[in-house]
Amino acid sequence: MLRGSEDGRILIWEVVGIFFIIVVGSLLHFAYEWAGYSPTVGMFTPVNESVWEHLKLGFWSLFLYSVMEYWFIRRRAENFFVAKTAGILSLQLLIVAVFYTYTAFVRREILAVDIASYVLGAAICQVTAYKILKTRRLPAGLTSVGILFIVVHAATLIVFTFRPPRLPILKDPNTGQYGTDWRIERDIHEENTGSRQGEDSI
Repeated sequence: MLRGSEDGRILIWEVVGIFFIIVVGSLLHFAYEWAGYSPTVGMFTPVNESVWEHLKLGFWSLFLYSVMEYWFIRRRAENFFVAKTAGILSLQLLIVAVFYTYTAFVRREILAVDIASYVLGAAICQVTAYKILKTRRLPAGLTSVGILFIVVHAATLIVFTFRPPRLPILKDPNTGQYGTDWRIERDIHEENTGSRQGEDSI
């Protein structure tokens, strides 16, 4: 168990993490377009409007925050990788559950609900992690499972960007697209940019 001062430090880290996940995740949503549809950027950001691609927002923002957090609390907290695995699962399962539940009734996407589920998921993610970080050391095997999950999930998010299986969760509801054809998107982006520059010069 943690002493009071250590508990307080970890609580601060987890609370700040809520806002980090929300802000950075929101920026990642637009980063692919901002980067001119770069395939490298696309590995870490949504390349279409599918539910799967939007799981990148929470995963990579939490991953980045966890890398920073680890160096500051690794000696003060137990079960770091288990806590972060449980946190990201809580966030992503909530997002998926909320999306498929409400769209089953209204038959359309509601942006406000999607945003609210992401914000709520970020909070639940960090609360879940905090609870686990406070507990006594869990079996070492669970840490190995946590690390394996993070590595496999990261690899899957990247690989499915370019080689997506034809599953409903990976299908863009607007275009029917799976993954990305970054060459076409890049050409369209460059064409649109050139057109705007041409109009400005007239």
